[in-house]
Amino acid sequence: MLIDGSCHCGNIAFRLDWGGNPGEIPARACDCSFCVKHGGVWTSSPGGSLEVTVRDARYHQQYEFGTKTARFHVCARCGVVPLATSEIDGATHAVVSVNAMNGVDPALFRRVGTSFGSENVAGRLARRSRSWTPRVRFTNAA
Repeated sequence: MLIDGSCHCGNIAFRLDWGGNPGEIPARACDCSFCVKHGGVWTSSPGGSLEVTVRDARYHQQYEFGTKTARFHVCARCGVVPLATSEIDGATHAVVSVNAMNGVDPALFRRVGTSFGSENVAGRLARRSRSWTPRVRFTNAA
């Protein structure tokens, strides 16, 4: 299944190749302060791949906080955060916002609350390595 998504203005777009047809899509609502304030509900496919296209790099900002092990990709033009990435052992892993997806039947989403505040850095990176989308490629449309 191919899933397209983007920020509101389309400056940061993604195509998630799920690597098959999911019976359901996990939609994890994170309880960290950043995700709560941005309505962050994330998904990933450990067997899939992700292509991210940035149309105008001037409006592509990255934000890190806390352990600084994840980068939130923010469109400075429209303010949407369509994805987050983490560098693990030289490879980029990612989650995408289910709220930034286009044309996905909401009945596929299995919403669950998540809390990662008690994880140490090693445990956090190990979980992301197992559960985030492992093959991520960025391209510029310009």
